[in-house]
Amino acid sequence: MQNFKFQQVDVFSSVALKGNPLAVVVGADGLSDERMASFANWTNLSETTFLLKPTRPQADYRVRIFTPKRELPFAGHPTLGSCHVWLSEHGAPQGDVIVQECEAGLVRIQRDGTRLAFAAPPLRRSGPVEPELLHRITSSLGVLPREIVASNWVANGPDWVAVMLAGRDEVLRLKPDFAAMAGLEVGVIAPWRDGEAQFEVRAFAPGDGVTEDAVTGSLNAGMAQWLIGAGLAPPRYVAAQGTVLGRAGRVHVCQQGSDIWIGGEVVSCVTGLVSL
Repeated sequence: MQNFKFQQVDVFSSVALKGNPLAVVVGADGLSDERMASFANWTNLSETTFLLKPTRPQADYRVRIFTPKRELPFAGHPTLGSCHVWLSEHGAPQGDVIVQECEAGLVRIQRDGTRLAFAAPPLRRSGPVEPELLHRITSSLGVLPREIVASNWVANGPDWVAVMLAGRDEVLRLKPDFAAMAGLEVGVIAPWRDGEAQFEVRAFAPGDGVTEDAVTGSLNAGMAQWLIGAGLAPPRYVAAQGTVLGRAGRVHVCQQGSDIWIGGEVVSCVTGLVSL
């Protein structure tokens, strides 16, 4: 057994316990794949990450990201939470932006006051959703096909499929059939008119052991690329997520040139050592 520095942080919220928790193990180069996967399964959080030395000279650090059931090539709230912990442990990056190495490649992260933001990685799959799959999604969500305003593949690590409903109330009323949704990763978004955010989001990934995710960076990144590109969202907006779970996640989306940045606050909640 070895002792490792450890933090549990709350991502996409400036108030502790209102965002999405993430467990982060620091200096985990000596841990085996099996030990990482076992610890991630034990934490039972949507993701657990492990900070390692980079293998590419451009990167400031490397991260491995695990759900309770599998490893992910990229995920959003683990990117911001891991960066927050790396900065607290190591201080300054090599350049003006922080560069994270993960299985999906190099991800750029910038600081804007108290907020961190990552550049949305390229979509691995985009475009129309197959009619049979869309029918399965509508059935599992308990909505009629005519209630789907728009839909698109927005896979960027996780295999997200996104659908848009007409309004926030429709999103908040959803009570999905997770057995019918098994094996899918489904994001739902709708406009929030006259609210403190412009959109309401929910994310469902029952296959990863997380029926509903509190606040989801990868999904919001993929949806922003789709919605802004299709003219369904402005180049700058705020998405709310986690409302049904009693959270108050806020995802800040901003298009700068060809990049779309996905940002939010991160708060440290637990700091100490973990024996692995």
